[in-house]
Amino acid sequence: MEINELKKRDGIDSNKKLTDLYVQFGKLLSELRKRELPDEVVHAINTNIELIDPASGTEEELRKQLRKTQSDILRLIEKELKLVPKNHYRNIWMALGIAAFGVPIGVAFGASLGNMAFMGIGIAMGIPIGLAIGTGLDKKAAEEGRQLDVEIYF
Repeated sequence: MEINELKKRDGIDSNKKLTDLYVQFGKLLSELRKRELPDEVVHAINTNIELIDPASGTEEELRKQLRKTQSDILRLIEKELKLVPKNHYRNIWMALGIAAFGVPIGVAFGASLGNMAFMGIGIAMGIPIGLAIGTGLDKKAAEEGRQLDVEIYF
């Protein structure tokens, strides 16, 4: 079973954000076409692609629909096949590093020094911790062949 092509909308060249999103989505689909995917996953991807109607609605509605469909497809392939785009884990773990490591470190600094303004120092420490963990997981995914050769920007 083959993944369907994305239908293009006439006149989107004037909207750079929409054009960039179309290009990014097309790269994702071409990367998925290179892989051997189970039929049920291909069917689910094709169903999501068919929901995109480029002729109806405004360009903003089309952009929202493209983002939602792209997110749904990424969530599906991550859950079913453990495939992730480049820097997927880095982006997730940067936020987790701030929340899980940075804030507690900052609270400890603030409490010990008697000034909660030092919480920012902890947040600044949490970012590189999260980036290091995420980059390690991305490297592991690449070594295992689970990383798609496309980076997703939201």
